[in-house]
Amino acid sequence: MANLPWIEKYRPATLDELVSHKDIIDTIRRYISLGELPHLLFYGPAGTGKTSTILALAKQMYTPTEMRGCVLELNASDDRGIGIVRDEIQTFVSTQTLHKKGIKLIILDEADAMTNDAQNALRRIIEQYTATARFCFICNYLSKIIPAVQSRCTRFRFGPLSNEQMMPRLEYVIEKEQVQIEPEGKKAILQLANGDMRRALNILQ
Repeated sequence: MANLPWIEKYRPATLDELVSHKDIIDTIRRYISLGELPHLLFYGPAGTGKTSTILALAKQMYTPTEMRGCVLELNASDDRGIGIVRDEIQTFVSTQTLHKKGIKLIILDEADAMTNDAQNALRRIIEQYTATARFCFICNYLSKIIPAVQSRCTRFRFGPLSNEQMMPRLEYVIEKEQVQIEPEGKKAILQLANGDMRRALNILQ
């Protein structure tokens, strides 16, 4: 843990630890309690909690053992071609899981970097495996996600965080890491971060 970047070391592990977007989290909790989780599309600026939200959700849905067989997390900017969609995702959703939970979760971070061909291939996989898999697309730019994918997802916009939302988390990390910092220094970090929690922790570190 000592060598981890603080953005990973202090990434919220549960939905309760997330510092903002209570309305989005409450809606997602309701979906889970009803057993009716839709395909999700999270969009908005960097550092606003999109990836943290879906990972906290996954930890609530699955035990650590189940996570290994039921959750696939891909960075779509690295794995954005049609090949990765057809091969890795298709293989993952089509294999049987040993766990009782039938639904698998595929998280596609930076999905706006995927080619249109890859997104179209993905749309067909979504349709084919809706009974057994849920997809969560995460992106900064909604306009780069094709309409056929957008229409199959419930969309949530993650806006920039306010200083009031960010300050308690910043102070928590300052206390844990025993950072010597003046009040003006904290204000300067929040000003530079401009609503991006990831940037705030990187500057602090």
